[in-house]
Amino acid sequence: MAEASTMSGTSLWSAHTADLAALGERARLRSLSARKGIDFASNDYLGMSSSPRLARAVQDAIGRGVPLGSGGSRLLRGNDPEHELLEEEAARFFGSESALFFSAGYAANVALLSTLPQRGDLIVYDELVHASMHEGLRLTRATSVSAAHNDPQSFNDAAREWRAKGNKGRIWLAFETLYSMDGDIAPVAEMAAVAERHHAIMLIDEAHATGVFGRDGRGLACDLDGRPDTIVLRTCGKALGCEGALVLGPKIVRDFLVNRGRPFIFSTAPSPLVAAAVRKAICMLADEPDRRDALHDLVAHAEVVLGRHGAIATGSQILPLILHEDARTMAVASALQAKGFDVRGIRPPTVPQGTSRLRISLTLNATRADVDALADALGHALR
Repeated sequence: MAEASTMSGTSLWSAHTADLAALGERARLRSLSARKGIDFASNDYLGMSSSPRLARAVQDAIGRGVPLGSGGSRLLRGNDPEHELLEEEAARFFGSESALFFSAGYAANVALLSTLPQRGDLIVYDELVHASMHEGLRLTRATSVSAAHNDPQSFNDAAREWRAKGNKGRIWLAFETLYSMDGDIAPVAEMAAVAERHHAIMLIDEAHATGVFGRDGRGLACDLDGRPDTIVLRTCGKALGCEGALVLGPKIVRDFLVNRGRPFIFSTAPSPLVAAAVRKAICMLADEPDRRDALHDLVAHAEVVLGRHGAIATGSQILPLILHEDARTMAVASALQAKGFDVRGIRPPTVPQGTSRLRISLTLNATRADVDALADALGHALR
């Protein structure tokens, strides 16, 4: 004990210190910084996080006696009427048989992939799916294999080859509709055709499409809602301006997650006040279509003026500018931040090796004039 008590902090944490130093040498050391500058980094695509309507919804809920904290997990005393109202309204809005509210999209994806596919099943997943899906894959009892990005034929081939080996289990296809680092859009209809061909179940992450695309902001997979082979994750912390996530799909999926989904069972339930805010945010998707129109106009303008400096037009609100080298990426991001633009550099392992980039995110927190000013600053920073 005496020897242990005299050990220095440096020796106790030497391995961790060395790991962080190695990250720093590769220009990959992360740190937290306060938000400042014009927003070209957040996922608040429709500018709803500061909406007076959402603020009033929370104030009204407080007036009705809705508590801030849930006080426990949903299976204990944490199941508030606001949670159930949200799930009922979300299922109706998105056209699904049921919905289940999670505290975060990360937890929801982990629950889906670690819980629903069973031993003897196959999960075919897009090689660029989010880290939350990879965590679920790490915990799954099923076999998993990656498919080439946004390539339905690759998904089809993986499923066909697995069946050709005599495997009898269920096939699951896991993909996103809009990829957060590349900004590109999945061929949803073609993926659905692959699912039908192999009697597969689709696990679809609509995190970055919800609110921005589809009828009334229902997302790029809205035409698949209500199908027995479709489970959709829609997060509430991006275009909806709140936090949490909704899993929408057949009622059996909700029931199974409530009984077997450890990230759901053993987590304190989300704030009932947040559930009340999400209910209002869903209403706003239908009530305020001008927000989507304004965002798409901003995207069209940005694709022209930022495209002159190498930003990739993706057809979405996310425009990557690939600079390849980690150090250069962070230097350009820092130069833009010094000029008052909140643009962040993204490096491996978040993106593939050699593809470090600026992730330019377009939101209604910026104007056309802001985009023009960013383009000017970007031109100087890249010289």
